[in-house]
Amino acid sequence: MIALRAAVMAIQNRGMPAPRSSLEQQIARYYERGQEAERLESPFFRWERIRTWDLLDRFLPPAPAVILDVGGAAGAYAFPLAERGYIVDLVDPVPLHIEQAKQRAAMVQRVPRKFQVGDARAIPCDDGAADAVLLFGPLYHLTDSNERLEAIGEARRVLRTGGVLLAVVISRFASALDGIGRGLIRDPDFVRIVEQDLKTGQHRNETGNLDYFTTAFFHHPDELKMELIEGGFPNPRLCAIEGPLWTVPESATTAQQEELMATLRTLENEVTLIGASAHIMGIAIKPND
Repeated sequence: MIALRAAVMAIQNRGMPAPRSSLEQQIARYYERGQEAERLESPFFRWERIRTWDLLDRFLPPAPAVILDVGGAAGAYAFPLAERGYIVDLVDPVPLHIEQAKQRAAMVQRVPRKFQVGDARAIPCDDGAADAVLLFGPLYHLTDSNERLEAIGEARRVLRTGGVLLAVVISRFASALDGIGRGLIRDPDFVRIVEQDLKTGQHRNETGNLDYFTTAFFHHPDELKMELIEGGFPNPRLCAIEGPLWTVPESATTAQQEELMATLRTLENEVTLIGASAHIMGIAIKPND
């Protein structure tokens, strides 16, 4: 614990870091398919999108705040935030994602300020330059706890005092619940993946079936809270994003959707249910140093 704290302090006390190497090959191949640009439009990910926007609306500072969307892929959130008047810098380690974002920028009027290939462990931004940092993805694929702390420390470095970090992770129990919901547990290979997920959080897919995701770390809620605290963000708040609803096919009307949203907001901080969500968001404020 002391060694981790020392490493984080070293990150917090330095200036803009040198560039880091990018994703390992298996992860890079997974994202080089280019599907992140449209993923959130799929009905399966509907509640991830709707609930993430609900939390963004509630916890982001008002526009025209400066937002760093680190690991923001092709800009699924960066572009709508720019439309709402935010100053957004998009950073992602996959060159294809940045190219897709630039292509999208050529077709719309209000766009992010910057598009840059970069790594969450070495955010290309000056100290205290951002009002908010989004880490929607980097903590999935930094499978070593020291590297996750490095990314969290980097987010702290680039935030102004009082700035907000919104960090998303995948739940330790996501594969098990997904397997039950979609019948994937009939595949012995998938069952072995689930067993390792539940035991260690280290998700590994050696099957070649891309539907089983790629190399990642799946957090227990307590681990996310601990890492945020160790990274210099005392008193973080955890919110379930989809809650238990994500495992149930849902074609709700607008009125029904509002009713479901009200229920999900009620459940989002319930500690006994946070892990039942596919994704968990940590919301943390940078304190006075």
